[in-house]
Amino acid sequence: MKLIIDADACPREVLAYCVALCETEGIDLITIASFNHHVQSPHHIVVGNASQEADIKIVNLTESGNIVVTQDWGLAAMVLGKGAFALSPSGREYRQETMDFLLEEREMKAKFRRAGHHTKGPKKRQKQDNVQFKESLEQMILHIKQQE
Repeated sequence: MKLIIDADACPREVLAYCVALCETEGIDLITIASFNHHVQSPHHIVVGNASQEADIKIVNLTESGNIVVTQDWGLAAMVLGKGAFALSPSGREYRQETMDFLLEEREMKAKFRRAGHHTKGPKKRQKQDNVQFKESLEQMILHIKQQE
C-alpha cells in the first residue's frame, strides 16, 4: 500500500499528518507537486508546472490498493478507475458511483465560468476538516489492511 499525495494544493496540516501516520504505520508515502511548490516530505517528486503534469505523474504511479489524496475530481476518477482509493483533504471519500455526478457538476461550473459568470470558491478550511480527514484516512487504511 502506498499513500500518494497531490501536494500542489494539499493543506499543510494534512501533509504533516500523512507524513507522521505513514512513518508510524510503515506505509510508503509519495508526494508530487510542481517546482512552484516547496514540499517537505520523505519521498517527494518534483514535476514541471505544465497543466496536468502532476496529475499525469500521480496516475502513472498509482496502483490498485493505493490511496491518493487530492482535491481534483478528475484525478480522483482516474485513480478510482485503476482500483485505487481516493480521498479529499477534507476527508471526503470519492466513490465510483458518485463520480459521474461530480464530473458533470465540474463541467457545468466550468461552462458557467466560460460564459463570464463567477462561482464561489472553496469554503475556508475548518478544524473539523482536519478531524474528518484523519478519521477517514485511518478507516480507509484499516479497510485496505483487512482486505489483504
